[in-house]
Amino acid sequence: MSSQDELPAAAPEAAGADEGMTWWYRWLCRIAGVIGGMSCAFAGLWNCVTINPLNIAAGVWMMLNAFVLFLCEAPFCCQFVEFANAVSARADRLRAWQKAAFYCGMAVIPVVLSLTLTTLFGNAIAFATGVLYGLSALGKKGDAISYARIHQQQKQMDEEKLTGTLEGQA
Repeated sequence: MSSQDELPAAAPEAAGADEGMTWWYRWLCRIAGVIGGMSCAFAGLWNCVTINPLNIAAGVWMMLNAFVLFLCEAPFCCQFVEFANAVSARADRLRAWQKAAFYCGMAVIPVVLSLTLTTLFGNAIAFATGVLYGLSALGKKGDAISYARIHQQQKQMDEEKLTGTLEGQA
């Protein structure tokens, strides 16, 4: 069996992870991840220029966040790391809510360690990347016609229940 025969079996897994995400939204999430990584890297480096150990710990964590964001969202930025493509492929198989929880959790830890403007602004875009993935996990919004139809049916059922209880009282 050649490697070409194995590719179609792996393709639905990757497609299943991006179910419901349009191509432009997927790119928006990736671009937000890259910008969030740059933001974390610069703010983390700036945060390390201090003598406070908690600020240094938060800065190191932010630089680690930047590396993970680059590794997951833009593996071409980490070509010097041998396992970058494997990590990126595994991250692409994660569901949107898992990425959201992971990115938001990573962004909150430095803020908890050291609540400063540098950590807040440095992690804001990384946190926003998690929020974007979380919004995609919620799925598409329903159309107005089907929502109005469901609302009308619910209203009719409520009226029928109300008239049934009123008739039962009489």
